[in-house]
Amino acid sequence: MKGIKRIASWSKKYIFVFIFIILLSALLQWLYSYLPLFISYVFKVLENSDSNVNLPGFLTQWYESYSDVLTITLFVSLSMVILQLIRSLLRFLDNYLQGALSHFIGYDLRCKLYDHICNLSFSYHNNQDVGDLIQRTTSDIDQVSTFVSQQVPNFIGIFVTVGIGAYQVYHISPLLMLVSIIIIPITAISSIIFFRYCHKAFDRIEKKESRMTTIIQENVNAARVVRAFSNEKYEFEKMDEAAKEYKEATLKFNRTEAIFWGISDFTVFLQYTLTVTVSIFLAKEGKMSSADIVAALLLMGMLVWPMRGLGRIISSFGKASVAANRIGEVLDEKSEFDINGTLKPEITGDIEFKNVSFKFPDSDKHLLDDVSFKIKKGETIALVGKTGSGKSTICNLLTRLLEYDSGSILINGVDIKDIEKKYLRENIKLVLQDPFLFSKTVYENIAIASPNATEKEVQQAAKTAYIHNDVMNFENGYKTIVGEKGTTLSGGQKQRVAIARMLVSESPVIIFDDSLSALDTKTDSLIRKALKLKDKNQTMIIITHRTTTAKEADQILVLDEGKIKEHGTHDELVKKNGLYSKLWGIQGELEKEFLNVLNGGESLGIR
Repeated sequence: MKGIKRIASWSKKYIFVFIFIILLSALLQWLYSYLPLFISYVFKVLENSDSNVNLPGFLTQWYESYSDVLTITLFVSLSMVILQLIRSLLRFLDNYLQGALSHFIGYDLRCKLYDHICNLSFSYHNNQDVGDLIQRTTSDIDQVSTFVSQQVPNFIGIFVTVGIGAYQVYHISPLLMLVSIIIIPITAISSIIFFRYCHKAFDRIEKKESRMTTIIQENVNAARVVRAFSNEKYEFEKMDEAAKEYKEATLKFNRTEAIFWGISDFTVFLQYTLTVTVSIFLAKEGKMSSADIVAALLLMGMLVWPMRGLGRIISSFGKASVAANRIGEVLDEKSEFDINGTLKPEITGDIEFKNVSFKFPDSDKHLLDDVSFKIKKGETIALVGKTGSGKSTICNLLTRLLEYDSGSILINGVDIKDIEKKYLRENIKLVLQDPFLFSKTVYENIAIASPNATEKEVQQAAKTAYIHNDVMNFENGYKTIVGEKGTTLSGGQKQRVAIARMLVSESPVIIFDDSLSALDTKTDSLIRKALKLKDKNQTMIIITHRTTTAKEADQILVLDEGKIKEHGTHDELVKKNGLYSKLWGIQGELEKEFLNVLNGGESLGIR
């Protein structure tokens, strides 16, 4: 019932189109019911019997105005041709409307689901398989839209067809009508049992298909990694196992479906046999003519075959209900904007963390524990610490990708929980370590953050990020397609394109989440200096493992086990003989040695 309610709520927008399709389908079946009667009328004329054929009165009066059998037969045939022509036109309209309804519902649902997925929390996406979400937004939606536009009208049409067929047979023989509908309760009960099995079977099949889709998606995205580690055999075996599980689940259902169809066909055969037998006895007793028998047998298809088709519709409903529930599971997830602020204060870059603590819902240990610090407008702060110490979490909390548990984070004296999320993110730009580039041109990837940016602004941002010269050396310059996820660019080039993208949309606060790691120290330093020259009032937060990068910051925060263990300038921290001093002792000497070798090599003309 939950699946039915979901499908109904998604389709109610097109209720009038749906009703029109139902009425059109009913009209088609009503017109079809007259075809056997035309044939029966011909038999009546040939036999010169007095059997009552339930044709419209104006037609029988027209036919009976002629005495010649051949003329009457020709006019009856002409009537059948005209009727079929009308049915063909109506069938075209019916199919067109069903197809249009399917696409409209699919379009609406796909946009609704995609929009909702985009608004789900950072935590949700971290724990969700991309392949599974792709399946829900594609094949699952197709299942639902096809079922609503085609199978639901067919389901209602079954009962309309049976009703019309029973009505026509009743005018031939009430007893034969009762015999003809004996199969209906049996078919209905068996179909309900089949549906119960279908729902469970399709749930298993969907899960198997989802796992297979996820494996395909992962391996396509990680093709270079798989080849780099020569791991093709393992990944193929994993895919082979998933494909086998999907195949076995599908074959198991197909076996049950084949048994159901076999029993249905046998039941239909018995029904025809019973109807023919009863017709023969009625004809023998003079209660039916041969014309009546012909009409009854032709009308039998309207009573028997639609009920057999009930199984196919129920099978489709099983798929659609499972798909609807899978789509509904995503739509039931709360949007991250359900918890949102309303304020849009002026943001200049003054930031303060007051006793901030945070832990993930599935963990008992705080990733950040009572963290406090201040950043003044225009300052550059470096976050240094071991992997997992909470550096990136601080940035995710600041942009409200995550929500802190206690304490407060203030920007220009306003708690970020009171600030509208989108407005907050417009003023705090985040550059990630592994930036995502779209399969577009370099120019489009930079300008995507600010669609109204001019070509001059885009190129100036690229120059500040020290990627302009690289781009100009490409064959197509800024029109160069970077490939999916920027695969045609090096790691450093991708990071610099991402930095340029951030610079196009100017903001008072920028965060580098280890996003300078793929750059050499010289380029790293040049970019940071260029940023400061560009806007001295811009607040900068740099997450880095390089002490040579951190040393130029106005203040350095050293995190360890979720707490700020050290806080100060480079010179102050080096003297404390703490974690930062040890890191500097290792990295600083290596950096100096490397620069001495590099500078010596350049002076000798070595490249």
